[in-house]
Amino acid sequence: MSHKLFQSRKTLAVLAFMFVASFSTMANAGGHKAAAPAPGDIVAVAVGAGSFNTLVAALQAAELVGALQGDGPFTVFAPTDAAFAALPAGTLDSLLKPENKDQLTAILLYHVVPGKVMSSDLSGTVNAETLQGATVEIIAAASGVTVNGANVVSADVMASNGVIHVIDAVILPPAE
Repeated sequence: MSHKLFQSRKTLAVLAFMFVASFSTMANAGGHKAAAPAPGDIVAVAVGAGSFNTLVAALQAAELVGALQGDGPFTVFAPTDAAFAALPAGTLDSLLKPENKDQLTAILLYHVVPGKVMSSDLSGTVNAETLQGATVEIIAAASGVTVNGANVVSADVMASNGVIHVIDAVILPPAE
């Protein structure tokens, strides 16, 4: 059995090498480099990253997936799964209930700024209006960038309709 498994792995390795080699050959045909594939929209990039499952589930519950697949451009401050897990016990479950859809929508739209704001566009303190209507305070300092106190842990994740900045906390809009 182990011999067959070894043969299967060897066959897969050879096939993978052939695929990569043929792709390389096609990409360099005529001395031209193939352009890198364009990233997907914000939702597709978030799904592909694998660390935004809770965010994607929340976008689905709030029926915002289609909006973030639109033309944009958008700047999304995307909390990781760990950021959602750090919310007080029961908070996320409560927000995902249909009767709390308006509150969930407000929180999610508070994480989105219209336009494409790259980290290189920031210096000092900037107050940016969100799609929710309130502003977030973005502070760019030598020690890093924060959004309403949440740390940007990865910046400038490109999408076809904007940019994602990964944050380590869920930010909440001011109480009305």
